Amino acid sequence: MTQPAIQLRGINKRFGAVHANKDIDLTVMPGTIHGIVGENGAGKSTLMSILYGFYQADSGTIEVDGQTVNIKDSQDAISHGIGMVHQHFMLVETFSVLENIMLGAEGHSLLDVASKNVGGALEKIEEEYGLTVDSNAIVGELPVGIQQRVEILKALYRGARILILDEPTGVLTPQEIEQFFEILNTLKSQGVTIILITHKLKEIMAITDSVSVMRQGAMVAHRQTAETNVDELAELMVGRKVLLRVDKTDATPGEERLNVNNVSWFDSRGVKRLKNLNFSLKAGEILGVAGVSGNGQSELLSVLSGVTVPQEGDFTLATSKGSQKFGSKDSRDAGLMRRLSVGHIPEDRIKQGLVKAMPASESAILGFQHDIAYGKGLLDPIAIERATKDMMEQYDVRPADPQLKSANFSGGNQQKLIIAREMLREPEVLLVGQPTRGVDIGAIEFIHRNLIAARDAGAAILLVSTELEEIMSLSDRIIVLVDGEITGDVIAKDMDERQLGILMANAAEEEGAA
Repeated sequence: MTQPAIQLRGINKRFGAVHANKDIDLTVMPGTIHGIVGENGAGKSTLMSILYGFYQADSGTIEVDGQTVNIKDSQDAISHGIGMVHQHFMLVETFSVLENIMLGAEGHSLLDVASKNVGGALEKIEEEYGLTVDSNAIVGELPVGIQQRVEILKALYRGARILILDEPTGVLTPQEIEQFFEILNTLKSQGVTIILITHKLKEIMAITDSVSVMRQGAMVAHRQTAETNVDELAELMVGRKVLLRVDKTDATPGEERLNVNNVSWFDSRGVKRLKNLNFSLKAGEILGVAGVSGNGQSELLSVLSGVTVPQEGDFTLATSKGSQKFGSKDSRDAGLMRRLSVGHIPEDRIKQGLVKAMPASESAILGFQHDIAYGKGLLDPIAIERATKDMMEQYDVRPADPQLKSANFSGGNQQKLIIAREMLREPEVLLVGQPTRGVDIGAIEFIHRNLIAARDAGAAILLVSTELEEIMSLSDRIIVLVDGEITGDVIAKDMDERQLGILMANAAEEEGAA
């Protein structure tokens, strides 16, 4: 009988009063793709960090290929053939692909010799697994999907036969996800065992052989993927039935809040990233911005939030705080936009939404630190903590500890804290970037419900998302960006995913010609 690749028995781990893993048992068979799902804070990443040696279990045993092992650190894990690719890549962006892969595993004191040896080994791995990457390319200049490929190559070069992938599709475009799944199937066919941590249940159904469900630190179910479905997994994760579709009425748009007129923006190299954009946004509606990542969505949010200035065109904001036009010569900043009742949920919560080293209470008031509610002249720590606790309670941020460092919250709970900060102010215009990226299914339902509630209360919402299903289900109108240009402006309920995909690929004319 085939031995399991991984067998965890009775794994327990506490962090102070928090019981992160409670008597966890897990069996992963060799040459399979095994999914682990659960809400943010369910204990998934903690369990995998124990398997990879980042943490030590308080009790329990780990078996690899039928042998009990003691994994004290990541080097022990690697020596047992276990590799891990983290949600936020562990790469040096200024190094080449080859330099990143050999870093810490040079194998020779002379770098020229080490580079030659590693390069030769890398070519064999790329050929065996179909993972072609330019070894001389600078990592920071590569697309995110290729950077992820580098992380996988790095693990395989170190001898990984068991690969842990933590939220691997959270930063990928739909096209990159398809390519990534092809890579996983190739790895599986070559005998690699894959443990996939993800929030995306459709991906679990599409790629895994088996799946385990965690809830509040405990393992609550194991299923063969072919014998379950998205609804059952969602209910097991959350502990109740989950509404997987957005429940909303038709919008009743009111006054125009935002008018964008021939806006263009050029990057530092003179490349036109936004091209003569024209659209409007009214109170009480959600305008979705669809498109493959990298087609101008980020630049549009940056312009409208006051972070960057368009070189051509202008836009006008009209709220109860006043009406103001912003052209290429008009000064503006994020603070002014906030005073005009503009909220901004940024696409990248780590780089733009919070400061990891700060306690949650400080991240929770970023941009609003001059508000009189937080102190007159000097900040009032008690008032800030009280306000943060209120945010955490209303938006179910876990753990509800204002003094915990922002970095120590799961990605989904970091996101909920940022959304609470922006939405509880009831902005009249709300700019939303990738609101559910890396967020579990229960939190997605919560975030969607709050966005619809804000729309119904009269907010004008601009929604950027690479998730087609999210754009289609939340939006009242949709504009499509391709290479910084609007290729479609449509009513959401009149479209399906295929039609929208054609506009995103700028293929409407080709299809008509056919």
